[in-house]
Amino acid sequence: MKREYTHIKAIEIRIIELRDTGRTRREIEAELGLTPKQLHNWISRYNRRIAADGSGLPKVRGRKPAVTLAECKYEIKRLSMENELLRDFLRLAGRR
Repeated sequence: MKREYTHIKAIEIRIIELRDTGRTRREIEAELGLTPKQLHNWISRYNRRIAADGSGLPKVRGRKPAVTLAECKYEIKRLSMENELLRDFLRLAGRR
């Protein structure tokens, strides 16, 4: 028996409409033919995407790059001092 498959992105708009009208998860599952696990996973992903920054885009991680040459030089100097401080600490602690 061949299993029918519909990508959840194809019915995403319909799920959002049903949620906004106040339908329960069970009602949405029954109407769209989804399993509880499928709907739960989709709602989790959707909420995480929206909560990231409100626009639905993934959150930017890591350091912000330096913009000007002076900022680059300052950042290099700061990082080298931090590196030297940590190296000295490890030597005093007998770790290296």
